[in-house]
Amino acid sequence: MTGFRPHVRRTPARDRTSGPPIRFPSGVATVKARERRGQEKAITGNRLTSWAFAEAYGSPDAESPEGTALRWARDRSVEGGVRPVSPGAGDTLRLLAAACGARAVVEIGTGTGVSGIHLLQGMRPDGVLTTVDIEPERLQFARQAFRAAGFAANRARFIPGHALDVLPRLTDGGYDLVFCDADRLEYLAYLAESLRLLRPGGLVVFAGVFAGGRTVDSGPQPTEVLKLRELLRAVRESDALMPALLPAGDGLLCAARR
Repeated sequence: MTGFRPHVRRTPARDRTSGPPIRFPSGVATVKARERRGQEKAITGNRLTSWAFAEAYGSPDAESPEGTALRWARDRSVEGGVRPVSPGAGDTLRLLAAACGARAVVEIGTGTGVSGIHLLQGMRPDGVLTTVDIEPERLQFARQAFRAAGFAANRARFIPGHALDVLPRLTDGGYDLVFCDADRLEYLAYLAESLRLLRPGGLVVFAGVFAGGRTVDSGPQPTEVLKLRELLRAVRESDALMPALLPAGDGLLCAARR
């Protein structure tokens, strides 16, 4: 007697590598810890849903000092027309600072303190963040945000001015990490300065290298995109660097100095 075999509906296998390029949203709001419970179900194979889950995964409790300070700093960013790093990019910065045992970090582009809070969270307890911004008002916002997050005043030094005027005054080989989130047109110049500032094994990180998805478009490109392409090529081809391009936020280009 032939055994009964239930009918199984078969569907063609889905090619996860095909389809149009995904354009990630510009940022994902920080969510409260209680709202994250059960969100592991978001890991379903849908890349956009999984990306959103990853963006909120490491966010601090909104009621904690760090969460309150981050929310305040993000609000100041919106008011001032400044685009801060996303929660996922901030988590990555915190991890990188912790992984390299960062005691001395340079931040080019303070904004209102969002990225600085994440960097300070990952740095050693005795670490000092040197943060540079051309707008003194932003430095004041960052100072308030750091204080609200619970960091002592001596954990950061704030330097107003144009980065390319300030960086040459900093110590050669004296830094563990350099984070760049300022004028994209000057990223190649920041790269040259970073190679001088970093110790062997130190990290350089550039934010916003996906340029809102425009780097993958064809046709004529704005100058900013062309400069970012030059940066990506220069970092990848440099014998002095070991690079990785991370899809966090609007793209983080990271490299370790050999």
